[in-house]
Amino acid sequence: MEVIWKAKDFGRSFKNPVLTLGNFDGVHLGHQRIFQQVCRKAKEIGGESLAYTFAPHPVQLLKPGQEPFLLLPISERIRLIGEAEIDVTICAPFTQEFASLTAEDFVRDILHRQIGVRQVYVGHNTSFGKGRTGSVSLLKEFGKRYGFVVEAMEAVEVKGTLISSSRIRRLIRQGDIPGAAELLGRPPLLIGEVIHGFGRGSKKLGFPTANLKIDEVLVPQPGIYAVWAVYQGRRFPGVANLGWNPTFQDHKFSIEVHILNFDKDIYGQTLRVEFVERQRDEVTFRSPEELITQIRKDVEQAKKVLGID
Repeated sequence: MEVIWKAKDFGRSFKNPVLTLGNFDGVHLGHQRIFQQVCRKAKEIGGESLAYTFAPHPVQLLKPGQEPFLLLPISERIRLIGEAEIDVTICAPFTQEFASLTAEDFVRDILHRQIGVRQVYVGHNTSFGKGRTGSVSLLKEFGKRYGFVVEAMEAVEVKGTLISSSRIRRLIRQGDIPGAAELLGRPPLLIGEVIHGFGRGSKKLGFPTANLKIDEVLVPQPGIYAVWAVYQGRRFPGVANLGWNPTFQDHKFSIEVHILNFDKDIYGQTLRVEFVERQRDEVTFRSPEELITQIRKDVEQAKKVLGID
């Protein structure tokens, strides 16, 4: 997939472009349905499939401090859009200048003149342009004016539940990992750099952990989780501890992953952690020995959840 990090002036033309636009936070099943339609239509007319998205999230610029924690960093969003077989992703830097574009400015100058869009697929509640004044109905009017077709996709349901990024955030905050995974179509995840922690995992407890430094994305409810740790394309079973390590009174939130059957030095490397099930709350133990006993139980439980011996 080609990735263009520009808001406009793309430096090339597009062949019969079929496009969708949005933040696509989570790249959930609803987004995936739209991508499928975009790709299908592009193949039908011998064109290119495009996704137009933004970074940072518009709310981060327009309402700092009020923005939702994102489900995915932009790098992972783009990777997953690529997996959906979109030909080109345009990632527009969301600046004050870009935010000042009216809905018609955006459609006329970017979608029509620069991209030459033939067809646009959007979610049923899509908004765009300065002050979010652009709606699906307005986009359809612009489509008639500038010669492209607009199709609004209905919200996707799973077992009677409407899929939305906000609903998925709520499930993850509650620790309902299976519920969130159903709407995402894959496990919720965190991606981060492995950094040095307190060093007690291997030295004091006998369970070495990878401590993660992550971007400002949504973190699941504190607790102990069965996870898959993905390193350089390989998946390893593991147990993650999200919280404050109350037994040692750290008073600092950490994300630690004990990776089973793994002995590589990965400090400074990137690790992806896929959450499968929340096993228990974080609790205070009377001694490190009690904690070690519980960790052993957590590991055995995680093996059962992950279906390994």
